Amino acid sequence: MKHVLRSVCLALLLAPLPLLARTPAPPGAEVYFITPQDGAVVHNPITVRFGLKGMGVAPAGMQKDATGHHHLLIDAELPPLDQPVPNDERHKHFGAGQTETVITLPPGQHTLQLLLGDFAHVPHEPPVMSEKITITVE
Repeated sequence: MKHVLRSVCLALLLAPLPLLARTPAPPGAEVYFITPQDGAVVHNPITVRFGLKGMGVAPAGMQKDATGHHHLLIDAELPPLDQPVPNDERHKHFGAGQTETVITLPPGQHTLQLLLGDFAHVPHEPPVMSEKITITVE
């Protein structure tokens, strides 16, 4: 019996996150860019400020209803919404609860999108994401 219980616990710990229930988002929750605005022409360094309506911000690892933390997608498509957001140059994590950042991008057109993640970096259900905006860096 002890062996069976240990095997079940191990299987649950090693189960992929998509099998776990996603954190619910409250109705009407929105994430958006305060700055820059869609179509903006900007210069480096670029200050990006995140807005959030209908939810609160909490650091990664802190499980609290109706909260999450920001992820900034730079020149990237949405990642799978049932898995943790990747952590790389195109998927910036703000797991300490930050609501703004300063980035540097090469000259040219770039897309930005915000995606809120729960305590485990997994997007909520339904996902709380901004519209994708386009900026031009000169």
